[in-house]
Amino acid sequence: METYLLDWANLLLRWLHVIVAIAWIGSSFYFVFLDSSLTPPEDEALRRDGATGELWAVHGGGFYHPVKYAVSPPKLPGHLHWFYWESYSTWLSGFALFLVSYLWSPKVYLIDPQVFDWSPPAAIATALAFLVVFWLAYDAICRTLGQTKNGDAKVGAAVALLVVGASLLATELFAGRAAFLLVGAMIATAMSANVFFWIIPGQRKVVAALKAGLPVDPIHGQRGKQRSVHNTYFTLPVLFAMLSNHYSFTYAHPHNGWVLIGMMAAGAAIRQFFVLRHGFKLGRNPHPWPYAAAGVVVLIGLIVWLRPAPMEPSVGLRDTVSTARIQPVIEQRCVMCHNAALPSKGVRLDSISEIDRHAQAIYQQVVVTRQMPMNNATGMTESERALIGRWFLAAAAVK
Repeated sequence: METYLLDWANLLLRWLHVIVAIAWIGSSFYFVFLDSSLTPPEDEALRRDGATGELWAVHGGGFYHPVKYAVSPPKLPGHLHWFYWESYSTWLSGFALFLVSYLWSPKVYLIDPQVFDWSPPAAIATALAFLVVFWLAYDAICRTLGQTKNGDAKVGAAVALLVVGASLLATELFAGRAAFLLVGAMIATAMSANVFFWIIPGQRKVVAALKAGLPVDPIHGQRGKQRSVHNTYFTLPVLFAMLSNHYSFTYAHPHNGWVLIGMMAAGAAIRQFFVLRHGFKLGRNPHPWPYAAAGVVVLIGLIVWLRPAPMEPSVGLRDTVSTARIQPVIEQRCVMCHNAALPSKGVRLDSISEIDRHAQAIYQQVVVTRQMPMNNATGMTESERALIGRWFLAAAAVK
């Protein structure tokens, strides 16, 4: 019953997380597009009121005319929409999902003894520390280097090095699948913390000053813009980290830390292309195609690097392996989770007929993707994986 309820919790939390993440990412992408697409106001009255940009757009049968005031509007409206619930809901649902999926069963999902063998409490505490320490280090970088000459470039370089170091460390401590997701979670935590600690408080100070009739300090808008820009560059790397658990050829690679770094770098470069292309259309920026090209080159390089080694098609004919020969391996490594009492994912492997029935899935999960046993918790050896591979290929060759 516990497994059944956890599956439902996982499903509902994942659904909620995707919904609110779409809302957050969508609003973030829209405002980055808006900032890049604004033109100086044509109306003299808008310019006198302090408007710094406007945009005319058509959507859904109507015309929209957003206007931006970089510091403050001439008069505070009665109703002001705040963009923060999307961020908070995304982080809360994501953390709850991380708790249910990984922290609840650390021996299964978080710990891989072949990577680093440690106790569940230590692994859980370290995983949580990744979220906190990364935010503190990232925030310190922004507050110190961000105030210096060429601050944005320095902050970008320092944060990139911080992400690289954290990614390599995570893949040395945790199961590959958990390490990828943890890196995504720590970056997403910094994104949400940017909203909670900097963007929204700064906007509240601006609103409070307007209500009190006091001059508005432009530093609040500048700081909020800095963190908002960081968030948009974090988005694609985080999305890859969250999706990667479906593709074991990435996180199961012996050098998975560099795979993760490469994918995140490609995502950041491609996001830069989309950010700059709006300004290019208005004649503000040179064409940003080199960023897109760099991202694509990195992706192609990863595809070539991660390609599986070719297998000899005749191997099955030379070495016929019967199901009875691999049955002891399956019983020792797989049956504890795939039996009549506990048919994980509806799969039973407690008889020769069931093993033959799921032959394709066994080969895919054990030999090709190496996703099973989960984090190799039962200690399946390389020779056992090779034996299962020869068994399947022999049967396939006969067919």
